[in-house]
Amino acid sequence: MSLADPKLVDDLMQGAIDLHCHSGPSVMARALNHEQALEQAAAAGMRAVLFKDHYYPTGPFVDVLKESGKATKAEPIGSIVLNNSVGGVNPFAVEPAVKCGARVVWMPTVSAANHIREGHRKSLLPTKGKMLKQVALSVVDARGDLLDNVKQVLDIIAEHDVVLSCGHLHISEVWPLFEEAKQRGCTRLLVNHPSYTVGASLSDVKELVSIGAWIEHSICMFIPGRLKCYDDAFLKALIEAAGVDRTFFGSDLGQANATLPVEGFRQIIGLCLSLGYSVEEVRKMVGSNAAQLARIGANAPAG
Repeated sequence: MSLADPKLVDDLMQGAIDLHCHSGPSVMARALNHEQALEQAAAAGMRAVLFKDHYYPTGPFVDVLKESGKATKAEPIGSIVLNNSVGGVNPFAVEPAVKCGARVVWMPTVSAANHIREGHRKSLLPTKGKMLKQVALSVVDARGDLLDNVKQVLDIIAEHDVVLSCGHLHISEVWPLFEEAKQRGCTRLLVNHPSYTVGASLSDVKELVSIGAWIEHSICMFIPGRLKCYDDAFLKALIEAAGVDRTFFGSDLGQANATLPVEGFRQIIGLCLSLGYSVEEVRKMVGSNAAQLARIGANAPAG
């Protein structure tokens, strides 16, 4: 990977958006808290940071940061992940979360049956201490039909025009989920790290984009460090499968003993430039595409 001009990287950091930040507090080991993540993003010129925790909704932290005057240079954004800790795919958890400003609703991650199968031999997302064993969740029944509680959640997502992320569901579950979501008026469909746990192929990525989905890639999986899973050529293939206009990056960072989120963004900018993407293409993938998806800024167009 060739080294990018630091000044160019600095320029591309202006307005960048992280919709996948794992800051703390958390039952998982974290390198920084939500306030520190926001401060570091603001210092780098980033526009917004979405806090994601696998065990609790993060909207209340956003309110505290705003009320204390610590959200003037970069916008904090809340989200909710529908794991066992919030009652699973629970409309009674989703409704207050989105009314308190959650901008992304993630389907199950650590509680997803698919995630649990993937982690049978090795814990994919370890906690700091022993916790109750997760109950495996799916969005479909034994016949492959979408569950009624999932449909209720989709209606809330559509009503509030927030993002539906597939979480760690298997691609076989994502298809019926997104089909029903579109029928119920959900327009902001997100597939995070499509090849990791989700199991989407390059052809799946192309088809997902064709039905209106956005593809988010986790920076941590492509830059040097203990969380790297894939090489540069695979990243290029993933971007080409979806197209620059439907691709963006989230750091998926904040873990202890890993690159910090802001530095992760700097590294992925350099990597994308080295892969031949233009300044404007990189700007889309680290900022404006995420703004469009999550309605960040008054001028963000509809999905």
